[in-house]
Amino acid sequence: MTVDLHGKIALVTGASSGIGREIATTLAAAGTAVAVHYRSGREQAEALVADIAEAGGKAAAFRADVTDTRQLEAMVEAVQAEFGVPVDILVNNAGHLVKRVPNVDMTEEHYNRVMDVNFKSCVFLSKLVIPGMIRRGGGKIVNMTSIAAHDGGGPGASVYAASKAAVISYSKGLAKELAGHRINVNCVSPGFIGQTAFHATFTSDEGRAATVAKIPLGREGTPQDVANAVLYLASPLSDYLTGETIEVNGGLFMR
Repeated sequence: MTVDLHGKIALVTGASSGIGREIATTLAAAGTAVAVHYRSGREQAEALVADIAEAGGKAAAFRADVTDTRQLEAMVEAVQAEFGVPVDILVNNAGHLVKRVPNVDMTEEHYNRVMDVNFKSCVFLSKLVIPGMIRRGGGKIVNMTSIAAHDGGGPGASVYAASKAAVISYSKGLAKELAGHRINVNCVSPGFIGQTAFHATFTSDEGRAATVAKIPLGREGTPQDVANAVLYLASPLSDYLTGETIEVNGGLFMR
């Protein structure tokens, strides 16, 4: 079945690389015009925009620090000015472990950085696009969480895990709040997804091998595996699904 999203506008945060890049590419291939958000990867974001255009799609790059609500507001205004209509599909993909910090070494600064990039950004960017979605008669919000939200994460990642658990709980409440406006709110929860800077930075070769050995489907996930789930949630195929979390982990965690 082909998913046709022509006429829709999607905003994907953290889209310059990794999972976000694959999500943006996949949505563009389905016909959406894509707002490619980045914070520091300007060249990568512009390269993605060029790739989408070469494939016949439409995209533009937008910079913002997602922890700064004023910058988020300016970005949403710029996206609407660029494409002429409000955002139909929001993918809150931007997030970061920042670094591994045991709780005995936790600082307020680290706590705030982790919670702001993973949770605060999700709350306030959703707030900014909701009025436009209501005017458009509906919309899709997809929030990226993590398998860490269920198992507490690896060493030094408890606050990161908590921030991702907050995303799930928030999404359930928001789904109830927006159901009457035909806005669906769901989460995608990636497990061990290879080919990303996250694991290249924070996971040892030994840890990678040990984790993959536990995955029933016998392999690491790919960014495309995650993008496929997002595409489903962004499409009319998921119109009767809201407040839920799709686990993309090869069976590593089953609810």
